[in-house]
Amino acid sequence: MDSLINYRQLVKNALRKLTEIPYAHGEIHFETIFDSEADRYMLMVLGRRNKKRVHSCLAHIDIIDGKLWIQRDGTEHGIAKELLDAGIPKDHIVLGYRTPEIRKQTGLAVS
Repeated sequence: MDSLINYRQLVKNALRKLTEIPYAHGEIHFETIFDSEADRYMLMVLGRRNKKRVHSCLAHIDIIDGKLWIQRDGTEHGIAKELLDAGIPKDHIVLGYRTPEIRKQTGLAVS
C-alpha cells in the first residue's frame, strides 16, 4: 500500500513538473488531471495556436495492479525517464502505447 501511495505522488510530481515548461508556440498552457480513485493521471495541452483551438492529451498514466502504465507519451524526453529518475523500478513501468513485442525490447515491464 505504501508503494501505491508513493507511486501516486511521484506520478503527480512528474506531471506537475512538465507544466512548468513554457510552450514555445501560440497561447498554450498545460493542465494536469488527477483521479486518485481510478488511478488515472493526465497532462493536457490547451489553448490556441494560429487561431485554432488546441486541446489534447500529452501524457496519460494509469496505475494498474501496482504498475505504472504509460498509455500516452507525447513529451519531448519521455515520461518514463522522469519516473525512472524519481526512483520507480524498471519492472514497474509499462509502455502501454507500445505492442507487447516491442515492450520486451525496452528493458521495462511488458505487462
